[in-house]
Amino acid sequence: MVCLGNPERRGSITVIGAVSPPGGDLSEPVTQATLRITGTFWALDDKLASRRHFPAINWLRSYSLYMQLFKPWYKEHMPADFEELRDRAGALLQREAELQEIVQLVGPDALQDDQRMVIEAGKMLREDFLQQNAYTDDAHSPLTKSHGILKAIVVFYDQALAALKRGMLLDEVINLKAIEEIARMKDVPKDQFDQYIAAWLEKLPEAFGQKPAQPAVAASE
Repeated sequence: MVCLGNPERRGSITVIGAVSPPGGDLSEPVTQATLRITGTFWALDDKLASRRHFPAINWLRSYSLYMQLFKPWYKEHMPADFEELRDRAGALLQREAELQEIVQLVGPDALQDDQRMVIEAGKMLREDFLQQNAYTDDAHSPLTKSHGILKAIVVFYDQALAALKRGMLLDEVINLKAIEEIARMKDVPKDQFDQYIAAWLEKLPEAFGQKPAQPAVAASE
């Protein structure tokens, strides 16, 4: 659209519709009629809100039908692995939800170490990536910083699985200082983050007793 007045301004309009189904029942007619015409759905979750997890958007029930439209923009403005990391994070969260159901039925001792690592990775994604603090720098995290935090979690998960296969104990993995460092990444100032995450990824293998990685490329490059 072109706005009236001077100077000439061009922009787009985003329409957001809010539906509050009785009892949170998404199958009721008004909600279903809305879902048939919307391209993106943010499922607000009262359970997340009661746990003080904000934004209280359920990551398993929400969706966007515009991902294909964003591909050219991602290719131009984001690191090449952004979409892969995003998809892997979604798969980890889905797998974590499935394992949590097993834990509620039979307890965590019934899980293998690699399955328990999925739960740990899901916890990091929920608390260190999806959860935001409106009163800190994390309230307006640029995509490049979000990419860096997401990459840190996924890379840590991959290296943790490799370490478990080499014989490292799960208790040793979940007590690594690197997990605390991931939790604090959202507090790193934006103008310092690219340098910080590059150095962190480079030294991460040492935490698992491996040789240091080759210098990482900054997230903004």
